[in-house]
Amino acid sequence: MNDAHLHLAVNHLPIVGVLIGFLVLLTGFIMKNQQIKNTALGIFIFGALTAVVAFLTGEGTEEIVENLPGISETLIHKHEEHAELFLTMLLILGGVSITTLFLEYKKLPFSKYGFVLILLLSVTSIGISKYVGTSGGEITHIEIRSDANVIQLDSHNKENDHDDD
Repeated sequence: MNDAHLHLAVNHLPIVGVLIGFLVLLTGFIMKNQQIKNTALGIFIFGALTAVVAFLTGEGTEEIVENLPGISETLIHKHEEHAELFLTMLLILGGVSITTLFLEYKKLPFSKYGFVLILLLSVTSIGISKYVGTSGGEITHIEIRSDANVIQLDSHNKENDHDDD
């Protein structure tokens, strides 16, 4: 199994994880159920760990796919920038989740602020996940590229064709 295969196997986990974690946390708030909220923290921690794996396999994946026909270096770079931001957000979300879980375990009253912060961080992370997922998909799935990206890719490929002359 190479980096590209591993990247494809894990790259959806942090994206789906942050969405599921948010929904579970929201359910915990609505039902006023601490166990459900704690479960959400575990999901966010798992999402942060899988984001690390997805990010670390990204560079190796780039090395494998960058010279394939129809692959745009511009799209890869755009995806890398979104992935860096998403990783940072999920590491913060995971860290605050671990801290809040510890505060909750110790029955400290200000753990409730951690849950509110996590809710806000998860909403922000969901927004960023849309960009990282879409930009990653655009690299190899031409059917989801916007016209601007296709035009940019076409001009990039023409430049490369002229370089070969």
